[in-house]
Amino acid sequence: MSGTFRDPAEHEITCQHAVDLVTAYLDDALTAADRALFEEHLGECPLCSEHLRQIRVTVAVTGHVCGDDLDAPAREDLIALYRRWRDQG
Repeated sequence: MSGTFRDPAEHEITCQHAVDLVTAYLDDALTAADRALFEEHLGECPLCSEHLRQIRVTVAVTGHVCGDDLDAPAREDLIALYRRWRDQG
């Protein structure tokens, strides 16, 4: 990498796509080609790199929460929150 950041419009994947791939990346569920594109994007996009760092910290702090760990109202609140966030994009 040259250390020069390219315009995000020139990336193979967009920032929104990169955000969508974070979970799969952390779960090691991307194909080798998608992982390479994702990592290339991270190398050129400080904002997405920071987002990934924040998600890693969140996972480390909260650990693994299973659906059974939440009571029904809390689970429904989180699902509704996720759906609102997803629908805004």
